Amino acid sequence: MKIAISAVRILTAGAALLLLPTLAGAQDPVKTFDQLNTRLEPGDTVRVTDAHGREITGKIRILEPSALTLDRGGPETMQADAVRLITERKSSPIGRGALYGLLAGAAGGAILGASAAGGSGGECNSNCSPILAGIFGGLGAGVGAVIGAVIPGKTLMVYRAPGARPSARLSLAPVITPRHKGVAVTFAF
Repeated sequence: MKIAISAVRILTAGAALLLLPTLAGAQDPVKTFDQLNTRLEPGDTVRVTDAHGREITGKIRILEPSALTLDRGGPETMQADAVRLITERKSSPIGRGALYGLLAGAAGGAILGASAAGGSGGECNSNCSPILAGIFGGLGAGVGAVIGAVIPGKTLMVYRAPGARPSARLSLAPVITPRHKGVAVTFAF
């Protein structure tokens, strides 16, 4: 009975950790160009959309209140009034995936061990639950780390120039096959 209670505690603690909100998940973009230093620093990789709609990706070399210099194999400086949008891609945290996998695996192992110890005539005693929780927790951490590495990160809007409208794209492509003829329409914003 003691093992079943500890398994319930492990499951409850794991569920509580999984349901905690991410505090800095969605931040609003900065309002003015000179506030970029509150969200970005040299070395960060960003995508900048200029006044002509051209997208430039590079690492920040110099961040000034009125200009941004990107490293794209060579320095490229953009004045604040020429920048319409800056986005940053955040990578998916491998550590978080490993933690979630560890918790799920340990909870599953603890439940499996508790149920095996409760059965009659088995070789498993009260030590099975922590052993299986450790084994399954380790396996779960490995699987969670792999999943965290494979899942793409989020693209966050860091800055949008005042008065800049969100960009929308419409693309049309002909579709011609032996059985179908038509047009594929894609609208992205």
